[in-house]
Amino acid sequence: MGCCSGRCTLAFICGMQLVSVLERQVIDFLGYQWAPILTNFFHIIIVILGLFGTIQFRPRYVTGYAAWLVVWMTWNVFIICFYLEVGDLSRNSDLVLTFNLSMHRSWWMENGPGCRVTPISPPPSWAPADHRYISISDCLMDFQFIEVAHSSLQILLALAGFIYACYVVKLISEEEDSFDFIGGFDSYGYQGPQKTSHLQLQPMYMSK
Repeated sequence: MGCCSGRCTLAFICGMQLVSVLERQVIDFLGYQWAPILTNFFHIIIVILGLFGTIQFRPRYVTGYAAWLVVWMTWNVFIICFYLEVGDLSRNSDLVLTFNLSMHRSWWMENGPGCRVTPISPPPSWAPADHRYISISDCLMDFQFIEVAHSSLQILLALAGFIYACYVVKLISEEEDSFDFIGGFDSYGYQGPQKTSHLQLQPMYMSK
């Protein structure tokens, strides 16, 4: 019963992770943030494998899923530090999240709750020709705090997933050990009669 309850909870957490990261993937696509896009894609694959391992009693898959969650939490801590500009990090850098392939911007910068976007014309002389110059005002929450909230949610889900993944692996191992104890995997059980491939000949002595 404990194993079923733990597995069901872990499967639910995996489902929540998939829903939340798919929403985040769409937002990152709209913002052309290539590093998060690649990381989110890899996370989706690992969560699916973890869900498969949970349903099919594959402890190796669940263990790999738990190990990846440590990396995933580290990545989201970095994203929080990036948007809060901790240390030498700057959220205006194009190299970190876009590999300097495009101009970095969060989709929430223009589409946050209550944000009003006003195009400025004519644009200043230093503005690139293929980019528009806008003014953003009246946002109820700055975009960096929305990104921080998204990463914080991912950390909470990953932490819960890690705890339950370790719990499920422990329960599955205990069930396998108990099954082995009652002879489920006993290799020294009953063996049928074996046929000999060679007939053993005994010498015969005849007396006169």
